[in-house]
Amino acid sequence: MSSLRTKSLAALAAFAAAVPLVAITAPTAARAASSKFCDGGSYAVLGKVGQKDRFRGTVTAPAGRFTVQGKFTRFTVDPATFAIYDYAFTGAANQGDMTGGRATPVYASKVPDHRGLSLTGGISLELRDEDMTISRTGPGGLSMKIQAKDCAQGGIFQMEVGRGDGTRTRIVHTLTDPSFYYDNPNFRARLGQFLGSECTSPQTGPAGQYCVRVTPRVNIGSDTAPGLILRDSAQVATRVPQASCGPDLTNALGLTETKDHCGATSVWDVASGGRLGMVTGEDATEVANPPTTCTTDCQAENQVKGKLVSLGFPAAVPADVKLNPRTSPDGLTAPITAP
Repeated sequence: MSSLRTKSLAALAAFAAAVPLVAITAPTAARAASSKFCDGGSYAVLGKVGQKDRFRGTVTAPAGRFTVQGKFTRFTVDPATFAIYDYAFTGAANQGDMTGGRATPVYASKVPDHRGLSLTGGISLELRDEDMTISRTGPGGLSMKIQAKDCAQGGIFQMEVGRGDGTRTRIVHTLTDPSFYYDNPNFRARLGQFLGSECTSPQTGPAGQYCVRVTPRVNIGSDTAPGLILRDSAQVATRVPQASCGPDLTNALGLTETKDHCGATSVWDVASGGRLGMVTGEDATEVANPPTTCTTDCQAENQVKGKLVSLGFPAAVPADVKLNPRTSPDGLTAPITAP
């Protein structure tokens, strides 16, 4: 993922103003971002308020966790590690609301393992309208940056990690009840087809920037908010298999994205300079190519402008596509992959 102001972290198609995001059963073209998803959004953090201060500077790190409070999203941060806890949507009114107007927790935690290192410097903080960036460094070349957007949906969060030794960092995502990972059946039903504005044939493509072959898709849903749709989004990161989890689904393409994937946890090894975040709304169901491999000076991606396709998600997620069991110790102690 590149900057939160780019397409890869932008909300895609907005439905009619009176209609909240709901399940889509037929493919739709992914369209340009709607700034209305962020109307009135701003964060209050460490005594600063985005809409009021438009602050940019260094602040003293508190001794314990601090809260990042927005109109549409909120979470807490451990200043020593930049681990994230209790990420939730507030349910504030917005045409892009995915929660049905109720406070909806999603992630219990997003925890990086710095293997004995910790962040020790001042916290660099930037607040501007709905955007927030915080970063901090520590010994051994350790660095962490968190970028967030206070919006009802879109590409609204990413975590970036760096290490002086150039090795990867393990980050564990844990969902909170009633959220869950599932194998999106809308994608499973179209496996192997080529979709997008530049395709001449769903069978042969040809593959390109705007003609993409459908592969399995793991999404995040919620039992209490059927309109909620998210996806873990990684750049230069590898998901670590958890052998006791996930259905052993096979297909003609030989693709098994949901194999070894638990229902409430995902484990990632992220390259130094790599990113791990999430996308929501139609970004989460867009048939798109994987992000480029980039760890320094990453450039903004072009907006899709209706050239790609969104396959949507089921209105009610069937029990048999929810990944189980929810948690497992598998993968947590696997050797760190190479840089």
